[in-house]
Amino acid sequence: MGPEAKRSELIYEGKAKKLYKTDDPNLLVQEFKDDATAFGATKHGIINQKGVINNRISEIVFKLLESKGVATHFVQRLSPREMLIKKVKVIPLEITIRNIVAGGMAKLLGLEEGLILKEPVLEYHYKEDNLHDPMINEYHIKALGLANTADLKVINSVSFQINNILKSFFDRKHLILVDFKLEFGKHKGKILLGDEVSPDTCRLWDKTTKEKLDKDRFRMDLGGVEDAYHEVLRRLEVGN
Repeated sequence: MGPEAKRSELIYEGKAKKLYKTDDPNLLVQEFKDDATAFGATKHGIINQKGVINNRISEIVFKLLESKGVATHFVQRLSPREMLIKKVKVIPLEITIRNIVAGGMAKLLGLEEGLILKEPVLEYHYKEDNLHDPMINEYHIKALGLANTADLKVINSVSFQINNILKSFFDRKHLILVDFKLEFGKHKGKILLGDEVSPDTCRLWDKTTKEKLDKDRFRMDLGGVEDAYHEVLRRLEVGN
């Protein structure tokens, strides 16, 4: 890590990660936990080694995205559970990109899971756990000052770019990218992709069997959660 980025005090603990200050005010350490939550944190459990797996998967994905020109907060993986990241001012939005109907979209619109959408759908959700991250639109965002028009243009463009990159990448790993969640923040005035990209934040199905290989196995009590996370990592590491 180097003396300029030595981990110091804990400044934030969320459902899946902890953030620590470092000696460099522009850098933080992000630690991945094994805790798993669902349904607005009303369901809680532990997925053994989840933090280690998600840290490694996120490293693989962030490096891929950076190689394709997507700016992220990732600097380097420090240990099995920790990565060094750029400190960002979080934009309080969760961006969901949907390629196939599942989860909240199926419930909201009464659609059958598995319906392939004619084009990707982008949703904005207000990042507020107490409200269960409600869906909002660009008018809410601008009226509340959550992001301006220029920020949204960048976020939208980058989100669809990420979708194209990851759909192709996961397809080569025999995985279908059903949908996923992104978070962004600003570092020195530039919008960066933050948080993580993992089976916690993506719905991933086996290309042949359509078996769920993500946090839905925890949400739906399907069993085999740890095995699913390990399988995603195994596939992503092949050829890396």
